[in-house]
Amino acid sequence: MVLSSPPKIFGAFHIGWLIAILTFNVLIYHLLKNKSQDKLIKVLHNLGIIMIIGEVWKQYYFFAVINQGSISLWFFPWQLCSMAMYLSFLLPFLKGRVQEAALVFLATFSLFAALIALLIPSDMLRPQLLFASHGFIYHGLMIAESILAILIIKKRKDLKFLPSLIMFLIMALIAEIINILSYAILKDIYIAPNMFYITPYYETTQVGLNLIAWKLGILPEIIIYLGGIILFSYLIFRLIIRFSGQSQDRS
Repeated sequence: MVLSSPPKIFGAFHIGWLIAILTFNVLIYHLLKNKSQDKLIKVLHNLGIIMIIGEVWKQYYFFAVINQGSISLWFFPWQLCSMAMYLSFLLPFLKGRVQEAALVFLATFSLFAALIALLIPSDMLRPQLLFASHGFIYHGLMIAESILAILIIKKRKDLKFLPSLIMFLIMALIAEIINILSYAILKDIYIAPNMFYITPYYETTQVGLNLIAWKLGILPEIIIYLGGIILFSYLIFRLIIRFSGQSQDRS
């Protein structure tokens, strides 16, 4: 079904999906809160597979239906929200500190990104309702993965935030390399990707941050944007530590 105009933020479509996502994740928590770490990791892996299948469909639908066969890399799968898909799928194959960094990332960076995307879903609210619904389902699964990661973290000791921060910075660096190389090849901001929303070629389209870019410039806006993500993700980490009943410093 295709509407004549996109659904509105906090309209019936948006609110309906928020209620569905909240209900789903409450059920996920109650069904899995007492499961073992191995079981939770297996569920995370399966959610990653589901997200990858959905991503393949999204890429096809965007190319063949929405863009009618024209090339556009706007939805190239290396956004911050894409990382949950890769990390959850890879989690059983990661070991030691790398796995722990991935779990902390899912519990913090992914959770923050999913919440912001669901509350301000500007780029998700498209007139193609099937395509728009995929965006809400995907981010709802991100919330579920964050819940499962938090349940695992609460069972472990001496986890630190720094490894997940390094992971985030590496991902952001790769995103910027993709932005720069794709623009160098395509020479068109309308089809080149804007991974992590940190392209150096034009102001971000994200509400609020675009004002910073207009006043201070693109580079300061990118630094503030990435710094804000890090800050809020760290605050989430500290909240997890506090409410897990463990007092040691894991920063």
